[in-house]
Amino acid sequence: MTDRIVLAGKTALVTGAGRRLGRAVALGLARAGANVAIHFRASAAEAEATAAEAALLGARTWLFEADLSAPAAAAALVERAAAETGGLDILVNNAAIFGECGFAESTTETVLANMNTNALSPMCAARAFAAQQRPGAIVNMLDAMVADYDRRHVPYHLAKRTLLTLTSIMAVEFAPLVRVNAVAPGLILPPEGRGTDYLESLKHTNPLNRYGSEDGVADAVLFLLRAGFVTGQTLYVDGGRHLRGSMYG
Repeated sequence: MTDRIVLAGKTALVTGAGRRLGRAVALGLARAGANVAIHFRASAAEAEATAAEAALLGARTWLFEADLSAPAAAAALVERAAAETGGLDILVNNAAIFGECGFAESTTETVLANMNTNALSPMCAARAFAAQQRPGAIVNMLDAMVADYDRRHVPYHLAKRTLLTLTSIMAVEFAPLVRVNAVAPGLILPPEGRGTDYLESLKHTNPLNRYGSEDGVADAVLFLLRAGFVTGQTLYVDGGRHLRGSMYG
């Protein structure tokens, strides 16, 4: 018996796989020999480009459009992907919304919108995945700031901290068939519309004094998918930023 899972021949669904980190994860899976179901909401052209690149790497690919602002749509997405691919072995909950909003400006609507997309949709997708009743693995994409306090993005922060807790809950509830882990990226990509100068200005905030890469995040996801005796863990890819300590005590 080995605890190292071979990804070649597995089928993965990656949400938000058309762009940014989702794209990197999808292509990393393709390089590892997995087939990839690529979810997108509005980035159809980018998703098609990701699928084309994954196909050149030898992967079989599928495209699925869905608006994950409604948790029920996330469950339906997984059910549809499982039916069309013949069954899913891997789920990467990557799709998220991210907007600047402090505590004083947060409204019920902004909090619920973030909770729906960033926490409840991953939860519903994961439950639908586990309902297949077959061995598999889930990786939830978090944020290194769950170890601290992101006061500039409070609704987003609340949702990602909820997903952190859900990762532990689901690791227990879905065992022993399905493993559930998380990756928490730190300073990797600048916000939309910003350049690498943004990353340069913040690299002093982590002990390694630099910023990471999309491929580094994808490697962390693949490590957790391959590590067959690991569940309920969060892997920080943040240059050690989480070591600064938590404002929550």
